[in-house]
Amino acid sequence: MYSDYGRPSIAPEYILRALLLQVFYSVRSERLLVEQIDYNLLFRWFVGLGMDDAVWNHAVFSKNRDRLLTSDVAQHFFAEVNKQAKRYMSDEHFTVDGTLIQAWASQKSFRSKDGSDDGDGANFHGQKRSNKTHESTTDADARLYKKSYGKESKLSYLGHALVENRNGLIAAAMVTHADGYAERDAALLMLAERQEGRSRRITVGADKAYDTKDFVRHGARVERDAARYQERQRPHSNLDRRTTRQPGYAVSLSRRWLIEKGFGWLKQTGPLRQVKLRGLDKVDWLFVFSCAAHNLIRLPRLMTQPPEMLQEKCA
Repeated sequence: MYSDYGRPSIAPEYILRALLLQVFYSVRSERLLVEQIDYNLLFRWFVGLGMDDAVWNHAVFSKNRDRLLTSDVAQHFFAEVNKQAKRYMSDEHFTVDGTLIQAWASQKSFRSKDGSDDGDGANFHGQKRSNKTHESTTDADARLYKKSYGKESKLSYLGHALVENRNGLIAAAMVTHADGYAERDAALLMLAERQEGRSRRITVGADKAYDTKDFVRHGARVERDAARYQERQRPHSNLDRRTTRQPGYAVSLSRRWLIEKGFGWLKQTGPLRQVKLRGLDKVDWLFVFSCAAHNLIRLPRLMTQPPEMLQEKCA
């Protein structure tokens, strides 16, 4: 990640450590982060700066987004963190879910693709707007979406996470466009990656949004060599007794709250309630990087617990 030409730049590890501090301490902007690194000795020590070293300008983060702050770098960092956390993670029982990430774009920017809208976009009452005919002028990758019935639609992305059922550590993460099929498609991708090279199948729990004919049928088709899907029961469920009669089914659903705990931390402490980046690649980087920070902040407490407390019952 170091530059091979030009004058020396900021070391990549300094920038990554600084961004970890931004997630850990809920620093609201990169400008404020640089200001705190300048006077906070704890921040200076963590980043690697000496007491008299000069702090870089906040524009360094923006200039390095294409070279350093990419999805590949975040995934590599996330994988290295999970290597350290492997002994505390279950490799057989997981929970999958998605969360809505509000984009850094306003409703006024959601304009007609053919330019037929009149005015400045402030008054859109009575207009029929959809992702097929409209798009945001400030963030073209954001989609108008609502998580549940009765809620207002917002320009958003969907963040997906696969959490292991032992201690609630995040095993896989990704961001997609917000649509009605993204949660199930992303779940299949993450589960296929976890199952690759394994002879023993894994199990996964999810909520009722995953209880669809296509998803369950696909799960039944790959059950022998991929995964077994266990969703919450509801009237006219697409699941049959071959799944629901298993004792692990109830246990898996009882551990599903662990993924909500992770999403709560990412939005309350982390920067994912409303992202300040635009574009799918940059939002995906931020989500994966924040998931790695979530696992890092959980590791010290897990390391201090006695081994018998870590062996919690999984699905």
